[in-house]
Amino acid sequence: MATDHIRYDVLARDALRGVLRRVLTDAAEHGLPGDHHFFITFLSTAEGVKLSPRLLAQYPEEMTVILQHQFWDLVVTDDRFEVGLSFGGIPERVVVPFNAIKSFFDPSVQFGLQFEPSDAAPETPATNLPAVPAPAAVPAAAPSAENQDEPAKPSEGAEVVRLDRFRKK
Repeated sequence: MATDHIRYDVLARDALRGVLRRVLTDAAEHGLPGDHHFFITFLSTAEGVKLSPRLLAQYPEEMTVILQHQFWDLVVTDDRFEVGLSFGGIPERVVVPFNAIKSFFDPSVQFGLQFEPSDAAPETPATNLPAVPAPAAVPAAAPSAENQDEPAKPSEGAEVVRLDRFRKK
């Protein structure tokens, strides 16, 4: 078998992460258009991930965040995104490097990206951040009545959902 000196796999992975970066940058600048919203799953102990000790204890391996109605201060840089979210009514700041992301899914248009776990940076303990106060500004999208601050059920833990479940058959 011929050796791939160009590393097409790395180029394709980086291009797909560029799509994710662009989508999040647009959401940070203009809010979420239409019914778009994002499920982002990442390795909670990957290098550069910053979670509070409470969230890290609750999601020691991986975590999925949803950017839909109640998020604030979304900041996107070349290598990561940061966002304020509410978990069980407690506001927190989450920092996620793009190389820690396992999957991205926008159910409004059935679009998803999946990254192999080997793409992630070596696992090291996450940096702990304290909870931050709730923002004074309104979230990027107005909350709907049925999705307003639904508290997490800590006793049940995280539910792992495969993207194939959402794809049209």
